[in-house]
Amino acid sequence: MSIGKKVLISGFEPFGGSDLNSSQLVVEAVFKESFTGLELSAVILPVEFDKAARVLLSKVKEVNPEIIISFGQAEGRKAITPEKIAINLDSARIPDNAGELRVNKVIVESGADGYFSTLPIEKMVEAVKERGLESEISLSAGAFLCNHIFYHLQHQLLERGIKSGFVHLPLVNEQLAQYPGQPSWALEDLIQGVKAAILSTI
Repeated sequence: MSIGKKVLISGFEPFGGSDLNSSQLVVEAVFKESFTGLELSAVILPVEFDKAARVLLSKVKEVNPEIIISFGQAEGRKAITPEKIAINLDSARIPDNAGELRVNKVIVESGADGYFSTLPIEKMVEAVKERGLESEISLSAGAFLCNHIFYHLQHQLLERGIKSGFVHLPLVNEQLAQYPGQPSWALEDLIQGVKAAILSTI
């Protein structure tokens, strides 16, 4: 007997010389909790262009989820921000963790210029706000690893009926020593906001 919808969440390992990544901390914490109405799986992705999408899509094949929500860190943002669109472009300001820097590189030669999220992002934003936390829709997932896996995900899952997309998270307070002056959240608040966003999709 099924215990609910299968939901896969992903986060990223630290990058750019940092010791922590807010998305990894949140995904690992949320995965340890129990939910009514869903069966949760999780994966932490490498910050490497050649590996990240491959690892994520391999997990998708293994789990066969109905909903996929990928999370990533966005220093400078003060809200939980579901992304509206992924673009067919890698163009980063820093190298990935394997030392590769991609600038103005198409992700999938045969792919569309962009793909929209198939998650109920307006509903996700409202669910987070109902917890008294900040959330808004973002129209730019950047052009680094977050957008890279978001694009691959939407391209591969096109017309398969799986809800999928990407959500950027603020820093957590524990990262302020490495990101002085940037907005940050208490980890527990970020966990509660992410839980609300996840539950709103089922």
